[in-house]
Amino acid sequence: MHAFICPLCHTSFLTKNNTKICQNNHHFDIAKEGYLNLLPVQAKSSKNPGDNKKMMQARRAFLNSEGYRPMADKLCELVTKKLLGKSAPHILDLGCGEGYYTNLLANSLSPEAHVSALDISKVAIRYAAKRYKTISFCVASAYAVPLVDSSLDAIIRIYAPSLESELQRLIKPGAYLFTVTPAPRHLFQLREKIYTHVNEHISSHNAPLGFHKVDSVNVNYILSIDNAQILHDLIQMTPFAWKFNPQKMQDLLNARKWKIECDFNIEIYQKSAPSLT
Repeated sequence: MHAFICPLCHTSFLTKNNTKICQNNHHFDIAKEGYLNLLPVQAKSSKNPGDNKKMMQARRAFLNSEGYRPMADKLCELVTKKLLGKSAPHILDLGCGEGYYTNLLANSLSPEAHVSALDISKVAIRYAAKRYKTISFCVASAYAVPLVDSSLDAIIRIYAPSLESELQRLIKPGAYLFTVTPAPRHLFQLREKIYTHVNEHISSHNAPLGFHKVDSVNVNYILSIDNAQILHDLIQMTPFAWKFNPQKMQDLLNARKWKIECDFNIEIYQKSAPSLT
């Protein structure tokens, strides 16, 4: 069941046949895969914003190889612990891509939990909704999330940009924001192939306005790859793809085995309760 609201007038939907109709008679068709496209034309920065099909397919293939599974498992563990005892929690995967992490999160939570997910990439959402039928997916902007105020027990934000004002609006007082960002050594061996001097990623981040940090967990491990296609997919799903010219790429792929450091920071923020004064 979709919890999304109309992106134009912010009223709730009724379902008629295969269409969502809001209180002001705005119509949005439910795609055959089951998702909603709630990205107004005027909100698009291009015809097809977000990751294109090539990038999505590379990310899907790499994630399906379970290269980032240790980070995903730790994230699921942390989310599950914080939501323990919550009755029918509602969580949002903000910038969900093709739904790999969303599905793992949904499977780790109680059956009563409601999981929503959005991304600005239509091609990614189409694939996610086709594959993961129990999750509510929509095409929408992370800067204008079509959900009601104070409706979420948790937001999951993996590498995705967002607005502090939207986080404040959506998350219930006392509820949580989970973020995943690259830690200093993330993919260091790939970056060594590109840059003369490798700058480390920022190791920690400040709490968004209206939140305080309650925990920070580092996940670090060596990823061993012995398949050139998996390495190629990893590169294609990162910004590094633009930095590798054909010769550099070929030189890297000519090796038979690769050991690459994965380094993530998972940070947990809690929304402050409103002041009683």
